[in-house]
Amino acid sequence: MKNQWIEFLSGRVTVKVSGRGIERFLNVLIRNGLMIWNVKRHGTETITFTMRLEDALKIRHYARERDCSVSFLKRAGMPFLFKRLLKNSGFAAGALLFLLIIMVLSNVIWGIEINGAKPATEYQIRKELDKMGVKIGKIQLFLDNVEGIQRKLTNNVGNLTWVGVELKGTTYHLQVVEKKEPEKAEQLAPRNLVAKKNAIIANMYVEAGQKMVDIHDHVEVGQILVSGTIGREGQTHQVAAVGEVWGETWYRSHVELPLETIFFVFNGQEKRKNALIIGNLEIPIWGFGEPTFKDYEVEKNVKKIKFLKWELPISFGTETLRAREETTRTYSEEEAEKNALELAKNKIKTVLDEEATIKDEKILHKELKDGKVILDVHFKIIENIAVGQPIPKETPE
Repeated sequence: MKNQWIEFLSGRVTVKVSGRGIERFLNVLIRNGLMIWNVKRHGTETITFTMRLEDALKIRHYARERDCSVSFLKRAGMPFLFKRLLKNSGFAAGALLFLLIIMVLSNVIWGIEINGAKPATEYQIRKELDKMGVKIGKIQLFLDNVEGIQRKLTNNVGNLTWVGVELKGTTYHLQVVEKKEPEKAEQLAPRNLVAKKNAIIANMYVEAGQKMVDIHDHVEVGQILVSGTIGREGQTHQVAAVGEVWGETWYRSHVELPLETIFFVFNGQEKRKNALIIGNLEIPIWGFGEPTFKDYEVEKNVKKIKFLKWELPISFGTETLRAREETTRTYSEEEAEKNALELAKNKIKTVLDEEATIKDEKILHKELKDGKVILDVHFKIIENIAVGQPIPKETPE
């Protein structure tokens, strides 16, 4: 049984043979190893059959010897298809170029819409986008992804609370939330200001209410600092106590810092690799070979290629290989103590309000053990210790 695919690839022709000795002619072809099929008789002196293209080039010789005339009726297969394709190569190239242009244009930025921003803020955002290369006419494949754009805008434009970035087709849509002006103070119910921690009063500012303590007084948790009940005896009324009471509070921090620390730093060398990704297959297109440096970190960015509004099952991948070096940092005992104390300060600041300040610190215990400096540090903090506490309603007797 002949293989249809092989015959298609090599090419086949339909041959018409006319003459008196067509039977002898067919026998000669078969004896000489020429394959023929689909043999059909048309009258007494005419037959048609199909044969391979490479064999068709040989039959005229045998036809002349048998007094037969040969003509070719039909040609099929890859060689003839390729010949027709070459004949119409201009049309094929134009169609391919058209599809390529459409694909490129589908991955170009054609619009940037910013919603929710004031004109001044929108101007700042567009300036920052220009710095990042996010502008009309730029190809999306070579830009940061939407998460990276969002992160840079939030970090670099000061009056943004939040910005959402979304890419729809060829347009970036930005939804902006700006920082708002402080809202007017809400109407508070009658209340006292009480101490939230044990402290020594360092300073105070009372806007409304009656002071119940003075500077340098020692107060306990829950003690009334500013009363919301004001007026003379028998003629009192209640207000919402408002103010700030700054007190000296105390904290203790325990830290351990190794004298020797191993960490990695980037040395500035990097290598970029670009590839087309089709399913699980990656086809490198730039940045061949391995990097010259041995130790590195890999950052991968993959972007889908689009055709008009559809995402194709093809992606453009970029790998950035950044060289890193192992570095050992060694502290002297004095340096380690200094850095451990700074570490203890930063640790304390994470549990304090932004307005709180460190007044003083004292090392209670210091120890060098197992290659580490171990510190126990006592801190004196100045912070606002006043919190509101509603005044309970008086029940009639």
